[in-house]
Amino acid sequence: MKKILAFALTVAFVAGLAGIALAEDTYDIVKKRGTLIVGTKDASPGFGYIDPKTRQIVGYDCDFAAYLAKKMGVKLELKGVTSAARIPQLQAGNIDLVIATLTWTAERAKQVDFSYTYFLTGQKFLVKKGTVKSLADLDGKKIGTAKGTTSEQNASKALPKATILSFDDYPQAFLALQQGKVVAVTTDESILAGILGKAPNKEQFEIADIRISDEPYGIAMRKDSPKMLKFVNDTLLEMEKNGEAKKIWDKWFNPKSDQPMERGKFKITADRK
Repeated sequence: MKKILAFALTVAFVAGLAGIALAEDTYDIVKKRGTLIVGTKDASPGFGYIDPKTRQIVGYDCDFAAYLAKKMGVKLELKGVTSAARIPQLQAGNIDLVIATLTWTAERAKQVDFSYTYFLTGQKFLVKKGTVKSLADLDGKKIGTAKGTTSEQNASKALPKATILSFDDYPQAFLALQQGKVVAVTTDESILAGILGKAPNKEQFEIADIRISDEPYGIAMRKDSPKMLKFVNDTLLEMEKNGEAKKIWDKWFNPKSDQPMERGKFKITADRK
């Protein structure tokens, strides 16, 4: 009986290893399904937000998703995700890719695979005009940000005496700033510029010239998908070479947009930065 049980356990173990080895790549799953499901923000102006006219999610991240889907020859489905839900939704298999202002970190890279950097920014602070001149002006104060972001960690490290209040999304954090419940909202400068650009009372606020981190955005996917990783990276390099990446940047961040930002020397390369 013991020999039979041991044999059965061995067979089960080997079968399990085979199953792991033969795990289907996300690229193949998407091709068979005929639809690429991408998790993106739906409340981050410029990157992913709901267009009031079409009620569709649009933005910089969405245009990258659309190019990838077209390149694959499949339809695109965008799903709105919060910062905290991005990686859990990916790991649960509810989405195929995360293209949602997701900063590469060593800790996150243990959980998912990241593409090359497709956008580079830095963390700053949105404040009431004239109230903040240095980082010292913020320590010991209440600072708003979004849950599940690197902004929480960076702010805690840079401002050890501050109280970091985390909201579900940045519009909620900005509302808290308007109501005087926090003295600043902190996240990537690119996101802050989008919030400020859409604000009806934008003249009352400013982005303080205080930068506490570099934030390289990458496209995330499950770790069992080398074909998808290669496809995404190859496509990003193609977009840089054929000018599509710059075209998308200029579409959302040109001087006449709500959140003008210079691309400067940034280019998509075979690196994180």
